[in-house]
Amino acid sequence: MQLALFDLDNTLLAGDSDFEWAQFLIEQGVLDREVYEARNADFYAQYKAGTLDIHAFLDFQLKPLSRHKRAVLDQWHADYMRKKIVPMMTQKSRELIAQHRQQNDVMVIVTATNSFVAGPIALAYGVDHLIATEPEISHGEFTGKVSGTPSFREGKISRLTQWLEQRGQKLVDFSASYFYSDSHNDEPLLEIVSHPFAVDPDAHLAKTASERGWPIISLR
Repeated sequence: MQLALFDLDNTLLAGDSDFEWAQFLIEQGVLDREVYEARNADFYAQYKAGTLDIHAFLDFQLKPLSRHKRAVLDQWHADYMRKKIVPMMTQKSRELIAQHRQQNDVMVIVTATNSFVAGPIALAYGVDHLIATEPEISHGEFTGKVSGTPSFREGKISRLTQWLEQRGQKLVDFSASYFYSDSHNDEPLLEIVSHPFAVDPDAHLAKTASERGWPIISLR
């Protein structure tokens, strides 16, 4: 049995779903452009630089969810999928997933993006399993807070380990483990799989991949 792990943003997607969700809400007039657009761009720059304070970002990202009913959010998300996400789902990323599906691999999207945003994207790709940052929910509505460990940097390893334990498994139980990512933020998880792949990598990850002999591929 093999395990195939996929980062989502700028790996499977030719763009960042978190960034585009905030931009979508700005374009819909839900968030104030003057206040949120600069902060959204700033957080994205911090992420790429490896300096992101994940808790500050999640406070920014999750608070708007708490201000609206789930039914309204779901309707907005459907529009967001059509306008923002589907155009970022590349043919090569679909083919990669199809390849692992044909091998009967266990496939998991492992992302720092929250599960409200990422869940429907995983379904659109036909990937059954998702490890994402979990927004706290009370009485069916979002509170604006985080539940548990964010799936970011070393947190991806913690969350993957927890997910495998719930299935009665460990990483070593798989004959091969793959992880595809674009970001140096994912180097901790890339280090522990048997087959790490740098996908359209940032400069830092490209350097690490070259030094380690990790394959560098493109899904664009």
